[in-house]
Amino acid sequence: MSQANAIAWSQIDTVLLDMDGTLLDLHFDSFFWLEHLPVRFSQIHQRDLTEARSFLLDELSKNRGSIEWYCVDHWSNRLKVDIAALRAEVSHNVTYRPFAEDFLALLKRSNLRVVLVTNDHRSGLEMKLAITGLSQYLDAVVVSHDFSVAKEQQSFWRQMQGVEPFDPDRTLFVDDTLAVLASAERYGIKHLAAISQPDSNIKRNIETHFAQIKCFSDINLSLQRLVEEQDKL
Repeated sequence: MSQANAIAWSQIDTVLLDMDGTLLDLHFDSFFWLEHLPVRFSQIHQRDLTEARSFLLDELSKNRGSIEWYCVDHWSNRLKVDIAALRAEVSHNVTYRPFAEDFLALLKRSNLRVVLVTNDHRSGLEMKLAITGLSQYLDAVVVSHDFSVAKEQQSFWRQMQGVEPFDPDRTLFVDDTLAVLASAERYGIKHLAAISQPDSNIKRNIETHFAQIKCFSDINLSLQRLVEEQDKL
C-alpha cells in the first residue's frame, strides 16, 4: 500500500519484527488452535467435538493480550494436554508469508540491525526457527516470556531496552496485532507498520492510522534501493 511504500529507510537504524502473522503465515497458529487442538482435545479427553470446540473458544477468549494467553505451559496445564507435542503434529504448516524471506535477505544485506520480537513461547519459537532457518537473517531475538510480560504492555518495552537497546526515533517495528503496535507507539517508537493479512486463508479489513503492509513485495523495492545505495559507499 502507498503508506508502506513511504517507509523512510534512511531514517531507520533498527528493524524490529514480529514473527507469527508478520514473517510467518498465521495460518499455522489459526489452524492449530481452532481446528487441530479441538479434535485432539476431544480425542484425549473423550469429549464431544462440538462441546470441545465451545469450551476451547471460551477459554481462548480469556486473558487475551496477557503473557499467560501466549504461554504453552499455561495452556498445557489448563487443558491437560501437551501443547508443544500437539503443535509439532502440524508443524508442516509452518511457512513464511509471501516475499517475507526476500525481505529478510535484503535486510541481511543492509546496515540495519534486525531483531525478532515475539510473544511466542520458546518451544514454538525453537520449532519454527528450526523449520524456517529464520535465525540466519537475525541479529538478535527477544522473547516476551523472558520478561514475564507480553508486548502489549509498556513494561515489555522498558525491559527490552535493557537487553537490546534501540533508539525509538530511528526504529521500524512491524507487527500484525494492533494492540501491540499501539503499545509500541505509546513507548515512542516512531516508524510503525501493520500486516493487513497475517493469515493467508483469512481476509481481513482493518481501519488504523498505522501504515499497512499487505505483502512484503510492497516494500522490497524501496529496501532494495537502500541496499544498492549502501553497496556504493
